[in-house]
Parts: sequence; structure tokens; C-alpha cells
Amino acid sequence: MSVATILAVLTAVSLLLLLWQITVAARFPLHRRRPNSGFAPSVTVLKPLKGADTETRACLQSWFAQDYPGEVQLIFGVATNDEPAAAVVRSLLAEYPDVSAQWLVCSERLGSNSKVAKLIQMERHATHDILCVSDADVWVPPDFLANAVAPLQEPEVGLTNCFYRLARENTWAMRWEAFAVNADFWSQVLQSASLRPMNFALGATMTTRRQHVDAIGGFAVLVDHLADDFELGQRIAQQGTRLALCPVVVECRSAPLGFTEVWIHQLRWARTIRFCQPWPFVFSILSNLTLWPLLWFLAAHSPLSALGASACLAMRMVAGTWMEARLTGDRWRWSAAPVSLLKDLLHVGIWVWAFAGQRVRWRGIDYRVERGGRLVRLQREREPAI
Repeated sequence: MSVATILAVLTAVSLLLLLWQITVAARFPLHRRRPNSGFAPSVTVLKPLKGADTETRACLQSWFAQDYPGEVQLIFGVATNDEPAAAVVRSLLAEYPDVSAQWLVCSERLGSNSKVAKLIQMERHATHDILCVSDADVWVPPDFLANAVAPLQEPEVGLTNCFYRLARENTWAMRWEAFAVNADFWSQVLQSASLRPMNFALGATMTTRRQHVDAIGGFAVLVDHLADDFELGQRIAQQGTRLALCPVVVECRSAPLGFTEVWIHQLRWARTIRFCQPWPFVFSILSNLTLWPLLWFLAAHSPLSALGASACLAMRMVAGTWMEARLTGDRWRWSAAPVSLLKDLLHVGIWVWAFAGQRVRWRGIDYRVERGGRLVRLQREREPAI
């Protein structure tokens, strides 16, 4: 077979994979709310915090403003008394005196993953059976808890999680990253779930019962892992329970990030997937419906390759625009069309570079990622936190 023929086959494969993504994305009941069933168990929300930016207050305030009929306990964990996030929490505690909330100084260094170290210390103060773990930069709608808890009334469900969108695209680099999450990531998750039951969790928000956390050995078993959300979901699924996707979409908000910061962020995600799911990561390049049509055209340089490549690129742009609009709930943004091609080309570099080393930078700290996603800290903290 000639190189052009091989590239034509790879183009066809990537097109079929995209059509598969579109199909599963169209079928999923995104944004659908569950009717009130009267199921409202008491919930403890665990929020490990580090740093603060212009979005921190709004994100944390959304948890104080939950419209949930059951009892809610909010626990915020910081590393030190003078942590900037602590000042934000103190302000919100004064503004919402009727909400059961507290902040804790979690100063114990229990492992490489400082977020999980905080969870271990916060969980000791949790008073309720249902635990909701959420990242610091997550904003949720008022009915989030009601919808996140609802699937847990089914005995076979061990954990619920949900999709998230990246909001506040203040730079072109953030626009690239937002498209990667808002258009492609969620549909790829559904694509994976259509092959086999979901066996990993999405870390923006995860809701489970304390008994499931205890059964895996507590949060302590995650304290030296980079992908604590992946590990938590996988270990709970291995108990024979099902991981459910809540159709409510939350937002991840952050201060403006430049190209270097976004590149480091994307590289960390890529290397995390490479170590946690090596073969799926290797074959993920096959779904790049910008790379293969362009290479096919350059290799063949024929009317057929020109027509085929043009059709595939057009399909990629339309599909990306539609999938992003479906997740965000906004109107179609035709400016997303060229972003889809740019994202695909940049992710070729991310994919290649993910194999070039084991280092990642997370929250201002450099780590080496070892087999199985285990973390080894290489240095002390430094800013900026990423």
C-alpha cells in the first residue's frame, strides 16, 4: 500500500470516529433536570482550596446558594491560616450565617497530592453519609446538589459525576483549551462509555457515599496519585457499582491564562491519561480529523484527496461548533469553526510531547509521574499555581 492510501484509510477512520462521537453526544440527555422525587439525604461538600483569583468568590458562593431541601455541610480546606482563599471563605461565612459551613487548616503533608491530603483531613470532620468532592474553581447552578444526589437512590450507583465547561475565555490560549473541553472532551467520554461501563470519574464534582470511600481504603489510597478523580472512580467501580453521569453541566472558571500556562495544563492532562490509560491515549491520535486529511492531501495531491480533505475539514468544523454549543447551551458560535482545526493541530504537539518525559507541573509544583499515575514531588512550591 502506498503512503497516500494508508493516509486515506486513516482519514476514513478518523471520520467514522467523529460520526460516532456525534451520535453518542446527540443521544445523551444533556442539561435535563430530574423531577423532584423527595430523595434529599444530608450531604457534606468537601472543597480543597489553594490560592484565589477573581473568580474564586463567585465559585464558592454558588455552593452557599444551593436550593436543596436536605441538610448541607460545607467544609473548605486550606494549607495555612493566611491562604488567600481563607479570606474569601471567611467573608462568605459572614454573609451566609445560616449555612452550615466551616474552614479548616489542613497542614499535614500526607503525600504528594496536596489536594487529596486536604480531603483526608476534611473528611474527618464530615458529619453526613453522602460526600461531594469538588475542585476549588467549580461554579454550580442552584439545583446542582439535588440533581447530583438523585442517582444515588439507585442501590447499584456508587458515584455520580458530571460534565463541565470551561468558562471565562479571556485569552486566545484559553479559547483553545475551552474548545478542547467544551466540544471534544465530553463527547469522547461518552464514546468511551458506549464501549464499556464508565470506570473513571470526572473530577470537577464527584458525589458518593462514605461507605464506598471507606471500602477502597479511604482517600488515603489516592494521596500519591496525580489523577485522584480517575483512581477514585475506578476503585469504586471495581466494587461492582455503577458510575452515573449527571446531565447537569457545571462551570470551571479561572483567571486569565497565557499560552505557556495553558500548554503546561494540557500537557499535564495528556501525561496523566498516558500513564492511566496508555493504550487509549496512544490510539487517540486516530480521531484527529484535521491531521489525517491534511496529510492525505499533501501525500496524494490529487482532486480526490483535495475533495475528501475539504469535506472532512468542513465536517470537523461543523461538528465541533455543534458539540460546543450543545454542552454550553449557547447559540452556535461560528468563530469556533477555525478553532477546531487549530486545536487539532496543537494537540498533535501535545500528544507527541506527552511521550517525551514524565514531568508535570501542578499547582506550582513539579512532579515526576511514574507507572500507574503515581506522583513523586521534585521541588518545593512555587508560583504561579497551575
